Amino acid sequence: MDLKTHSGASVSLSDATFAREFNEGLVHQAVTAYQAGERAGTKAHKNRAAVRGGGIKPWRQKGTGRARAGTSRSPIWRSGGVTFAAKPRDYSQKMNRKQYRAAMQCILSELARQERLVLVDDFKAEEAKTKVMAAKLKDLSLENALIVTEDMDENLYLSVRNIPYIGLCDVAALDPATLIRFDKVMLTVDAARKIEEWLG
Repeated sequence: MDLKTHSGASVSLSDATFAREFNEGLVHQAVTAYQAGERAGTKAHKNRAAVRGGGIKPWRQKGTGRARAGTSRSPIWRSGGVTFAAKPRDYSQKMNRKQYRAAMQCILSELARQERLVLVDDFKAEEAKTKVMAAKLKDLSLENALIVTEDMDENLYLSVRNIPYIGLCDVAALDPATLIRFDKVMLTVDAARKIEEWLG
């Protein structure tokens, strides 16, 4: 398929990557799997074995008139362990590489169909100036957008990090959840070629 850059030049891109039929179920699976993989899963309680103390029997087995007890760290005791203690867990979901790439192609293709994909020849910051970058983005009519470059540029990062509703990432850090979060996605031609090579 052919896409026009902001300067008016026509760029030919792969149909497999930028003109694929949309598969809602596959995209949903990819976004869900990515978000699940971001979960920390660090919740943890201590069970009766992990709580400190309780090694000695509180009182003898018989003759005291009280219920028998083997440890003071039983869950029914104050300062005892938790009955069904939560343990750190892995929330990640398995998704085949072929499926993941197909989902990314579906998202990029749908962005192109909805005219939410903006192609530019190049996009760099000569100096780290937020005000200059904000004006540049306003000229491109990008108020809520993700900027995708071939490689991360430090000046560009410093320029856009404080602009609300503007995201920045390189091709290596691209993911399905970030792609669908913004109203528009701006790609440099070099980034588009690199995405073609990655997903093609």
